[in-house]
Amino acid sequence: MNILPANSETITKAAEIIRNGGLVAFPTETVYGLGADGLNPIAVTKIFEVKKRPAFNPLILHISQKEWIKKYAIYNDERIDKLIEKFWPGPLTLVLPKTDIVPDIVTSGNPTVAIRMPNHKIALELIEKSNTPIAAPSANKFGHLSPTQAEHVKKSLGDKVDLILDGGKCNIGLESTIVQFYEGNFYLLRPGGLSKEEIEDTINCKLQLNLESKKPTAPGQLPFHYSPVKPIFFLNEESLKKYSSKKIGVLYLSEEKIQYDFASVKILSPSKDLREAAANLFKYLHDFEKEEIDVILVEPIKEVGLGLAIMDRLKKAVKKYSDKI
Repeated sequence: MNILPANSETITKAAEIIRNGGLVAFPTETVYGLGADGLNPIAVTKIFEVKKRPAFNPLILHISQKEWIKKYAIYNDERIDKLIEKFWPGPLTLVLPKTDIVPDIVTSGNPTVAIRMPNHKIALELIEKSNTPIAAPSANKFGHLSPTQAEHVKKSLGDKVDLILDGGKCNIGLESTIVQFYEGNFYLLRPGGLSKEEIEDTINCKLQLNLESKKPTAPGQLPFHYSPVKPIFFLNEESLKKYSSKKIGVLYLSEEKIQYDFASVKILSPSKDLREAAANLFKYLHDFEKEEIDVILVEPIKEVGLGLAIMDRLKKAVKKYSDKI
């Protein structure tokens, strides 16, 4: 078993693995990451191999000090400094022109790099002790559910990771929000753990939504992603009728709204707290995977605040199975 509780000794061991070109899964406030030395192209290659991740899908560089961004990214706009000052450490990833020190494999050949500073003591200590930025996507097979607990990593990747640092459950439970700065405008590439509205209030302008690119410039931009191994669809009259003969697991936001003999029912947040709902989303979908059900039906929610990020994950999960019908 390669899961160890995170403490000073095990984090030091994990940092040695990173420096020697190995892979470490570690907790952040968003989800667990699969990390390698972000300046070591051979080490980064292992991330793509273990996840079975397409080489055209870029990674995020994680840093432990705000000042490090100057080593890896180029920008000259005070609004970016405002975002860094207010939201780092935190669930905000910035996509900016990269410096030459960043290997092309990290950025999938793009001239930009996605970079963030996680708000998690274990992650920050690991990066500091490694003395290098850590390239890390979510620690799961490509296209599957993101892990919010150490055992989720073990279930998905098995012994392909040199060490899994167990830091308990991730408190946000959704990946970071990704924003790209391009030609004076800010673009929302992926909604996440920081709301679009909070970012817009800080930079005093609207985030644009349609930066066209021939290939992804950051993670999470593909049309389907984040999918459980069991079929998942939105809960409505059509889907309920279609799967009435199946064992159904239902995921509601706050309360049961349909009287029906479902095989399993889960509530994201009885109090309609979107932060709680986000933190529980992947966990409950992982739980459904272990239960004796045939299909998952989920209640759509309003796309405001963190609801935008929750629905982004659900739409991409559903699209994987909808495209097969």
